[in-house]
Amino acid sequence: MFRLEPRPGPSRWMTWLSPLIALAITVVVGTALFVALGKDPLAALRLFFVEPLRGAHALSELSLKATPLVLIALGLSACFRANLWNIGAEGQFILGAVCAGGVAMQAGPDTGRGFVAAVLLAGVLGGMAWAALVAWLRDSFHANEILVSLMLVYVAEMLLGYLVYGPWKDPLGYNFPQTITFLEAARVPRLFAGLRMNLGVPIALLVVALMSLFLFRHLAGFQLQVGGLAPAAAGYAGFAGRRSLWTALLLSGGLAGLAGALDVAGPQGQLTPYVPLGYGFAAIIVAFVGRLNPLGIVFSAVLMSMFYIGGEMAQSRLGLPKALTGVFQGLLLFALLACDTFIHQRLRWRRSA
Repeated sequence: MFRLEPRPGPSRWMTWLSPLIALAITVVVGTALFVALGKDPLAALRLFFVEPLRGAHALSELSLKATPLVLIALGLSACFRANLWNIGAEGQFILGAVCAGGVAMQAGPDTGRGFVAAVLLAGVLGGMAWAALVAWLRDSFHANEILVSLMLVYVAEMLLGYLVYGPWKDPLGYNFPQTITFLEAARVPRLFAGLRMNLGVPIALLVVALMSLFLFRHLAGFQLQVGGLAPAAAGYAGFAGRRSLWTALLLSGGLAGLAGALDVAGPQGQLTPYVPLGYGFAAIIVAFVGRLNPLGIVFSAVLMSMFYIGGEMAQSRLGLPKALTGVFQGLLLFALLACDTFIHQRLRWRRSA
């Protein structure tokens, strides 16, 4: 019979093959699900894995989904490598969008295009401020960062609702809960005429490169990772645990806030109660499927974006529920967790006595 036994060391092959195997399992289970729902599985899979890549327009829309996922997952990867479980990136995303929106509404007819830099900076600072609450409570009172960051998501949602239903509501918006539409000076510039792809794409790629340098080529990144893997060794080496705590959480919050700013000042163009899109939670899956590696996160974010777009098209074209996107995300996560078992363990055949 087959039994699991520990490996002498982690399998490098399985570390990188595990996400691919998990994706294959997700496709197989998804195919069975489509058959059970009475839908053509090939047509459904085409909506998820082919249509989001067909043509410039499709790639443009894919970039709008992937950009915030890349940014948030990069920040989360720093936290997870430091053994800090920031589960509330969605709240930091919302606060980034709120702060960016508040600045964007100040733009006037004579405002220059450089004003968008102030909008994005406000988003970064908003996300950092929200993450700083988590860092302060963890640092000062040893509060659990999982619970604190998660609960702050709901506070951020209520704050957003208060603003768009109250003082920031557009007086000419027919009583809809939304702010004014931001002027062009406060909007993220588009890269190509006729497409919604915007400046967020090169910004995200730049952050990928900078994060790679920080994690693998900079002393601060090394200290952060050592503190997560071996706190006792980090303390013996003189690495400051508090510094790693604040660095990781502020970095994660700032990138989530930047993602919120790019989203609200980009495709949305105004604040609404629908700013929370679940990117902060989906980015957790993106980070782990990408192996907490900046380059892997890019590919993982593209895959997750295909799930988002495929779910929307499956809803409109095949009449499938929109919740199918969440089903695919959950399938991928559980399959990955199962496959990761074989990184440190292996199946061996042993005859029963």
